[in-house]
Amino acid sequence: MRAFRLILLVPATIIALLAARQAMADPLRLAVAANFTGTAQQLVAEFTQNTGITATISSGSSGQLFMQVTQGAPFDIFLSADTKRPTDLIANGLGVTTSRFTYAIGQLVLWSPATQTRPDEHELRQAAFTHLAICNPNTAPYGTAAIETLDRLGLHTMLQPRLVVAQSVSQALELAQSGNAELAFVALAQIRPLREGSYWLVPPALYTPIRQDAILLTRAENDDHARKFMAFLHGAKAASLIREAGYLTDTPAQDPAP
Repeated sequence: MRAFRLILLVPATIIALLAARQAMADPLRLAVAANFTGTAQQLVAEFTQNTGITATISSGSSGQLFMQVTQGAPFDIFLSADTKRPTDLIANGLGVTTSRFTYAIGQLVLWSPATQTRPDEHELRQAAFTHLAICNPNTAPYGTAAIETLDRLGLHTMLQPRLVVAQSVSQALELAQSGNAELAFVALAQIRPLREGSYWLVPPALYTPIRQDAILLTRAENDDHARKFMAFLHGAKAASLIREAGYLTDTPAQDPAP
């Protein structure tokens, strides 16, 4: 009887090891909007610690990542910086309709590497700078928000010759950090970890809300690990980390238990 049990146990152990190897060999593939890269890394670390499921992050502008998905890039989940691209993926049969939701609401800031004076609307109007970095409004929602801000302030035409357009919001920040621009419109979450520079939190009334939607891609519709990550994104812990990073969320902050 004991020998019979050993015979049964050995295949079960092998199956478990093979399953573990498979999980290690095939991490989730996340396409993440550039502004959210740092926060996504924190979320993945928390998710992996709790589940043992690993994930890789590919970041870029939402428009660039959208094009990659439509061209067959093997992503499982797309964390966009807008609502349009996930909606378009659903229309093209590439996204799971019921999975789309707003995981974060971005906040636009005007950032300067200088710490002596805080940038603000007055500095934009004075235009005592040579270059202002923004990301491409055609592919990056934070670029769209930057242009809307300048339009509503009546400064777009005047400052147009000074605009330096980056392919992503990460590159816009790099332009200012490297000294190739004195100012940059970027996401609050990007500059929160920095010990350098100063910023102006752009009033929300100056731009359309940057609602950032996540969507499970059709190719991963039946992937248990992908569904677990989407469920994690819906949870209170993920929402707390997202708010701490500098975003707003539709999920209200929970008061601590008495």
